[in-house]
Amino acid sequence: MLQLTPMQIVGGRTLKGEYAVQPSKNAALPIIVASLLSREPVRLHGIPRLSDIYTILDIVTHLGTRHTWEGPNTLTLHTPDILNTETPYSLVSKMRASFIVMGALLSRAGEATVSMPGGCAFGHRPVDQHVKAFRALGVDLDEEGGNFEARRVAPLGGRYVFEMLTVGATQNAILAAVLGTGQVVLENASIDTDVVDMIGFLNSLGANIEGAGTHTLVVTGVASLRGGEYTVIPDRIEAGTLMIAAAATRSHLTLTGVRPDHMRALSMKLTEMGVSILETDDTLSVNATSGVLLPTDITTGSFPGFPTDIQPQMSALLATVPGTSVVTDGVYTDRLTHVVELHRMGANIKVSGHTQTIQGAPLHGAPVKAADIRAGAALVVAALAAEGETTIDGMVYINRGYERFAERLRAIGASAVQPEPVLATAMD
Repeated sequence: MLQLTPMQIVGGRTLKGEYAVQPSKNAALPIIVASLLSREPVRLHGIPRLSDIYTILDIVTHLGTRHTWEGPNTLTLHTPDILNTETPYSLVSKMRASFIVMGALLSRAGEATVSMPGGCAFGHRPVDQHVKAFRALGVDLDEEGGNFEARRVAPLGGRYVFEMLTVGATQNAILAAVLGTGQVVLENASIDTDVVDMIGFLNSLGANIEGAGTHTLVVTGVASLRGGEYTVIPDRIEAGTLMIAAAATRSHLTLTGVRPDHMRALSMKLTEMGVSILETDDTLSVNATSGVLLPTDITTGSFPGFPTDIQPQMSALLATVPGTSVVTDGVYTDRLTHVVELHRMGANIKVSGHTQTIQGAPLHGAPVKAADIRAGAALVVAALAAEGETTIDGMVYINRGYERFAERLRAIGASAVQPEPVLATAMD
């Protein structure tokens, strides 16, 4: 068994040059699941080589998909038949996003058995909105011992108003309604970029989904989907992480292959702090070389608000900015695993409920450990800004969201090394 080695970063170095943003993991995952709805081959461009991608590929392979990598980031998927309608706990426990296979299986096979999903170890993220939406649209759904059994006893139809903005439940309900003869209206639906991209993919195969990018979606069922080719959007969370890293190191960095319109909440906040942001159609230039940044207050929210997935990274940046900043996560209120580790590096962060009060201070290198994907990214940001060497353990999490991270950081001037994995022994 391979054991991932820690990343070692010597901080205090200026980042420079261009950084090509990877394709979006969070958009690619539901699109891979959505490919289950077509009997014909689908070719996807812009699929990052990440552990979460391999996990979802294991799941759809179990269900009947054949897949082939045709290049570094191009993937062909073909599901002529659904071979299983049950996804075992051993697979879905690894990642919360896997729960949307329920909608795809209901659409394609009319039934599904899916275990309670897993994922990052912060907070309690229930699936009640998924369940309520399915039942409102006509799905017969039971839960026993952590397993959900769902059946489509008639064409799905009707209307459901989500009680909150939810990406996963919106995607799940869409997938369940794509194939069939009914019509489903979803209100207070998520307008997140990952939802819009999945709708774009499905419509490119012949689905009939109206209202993408608005809070009201109308899904009119179709008999089948054709095959096709699609390119996934850039990863706005990786782009945000690198924008924040440039600010934390007081650097000038250009991001390429990015969607600036997806980054506006962060761009506006960094501009407010004193960072210069210049946009073109597909690049962002981040210039923090003035060295003088101002503290700020942040509250996360659903898109187009400030993303919860870059809250930990932003907290790491603010820990380097003189003055008092306040960060409140209104999406995942327990997303705080980064705080204790940043304390080891000299950060002055006090937590009350789901609010962090941050007093900027110089950071120093230290041994730290990531407990989830974005907490790990926050530790990378802090390590790049800190004096001295930081050793970051828990790379299994960081590798779920960032492809060849140490290598790509070195290309823009960072001193970042992750030794090759070692073979774990019985003693490990």
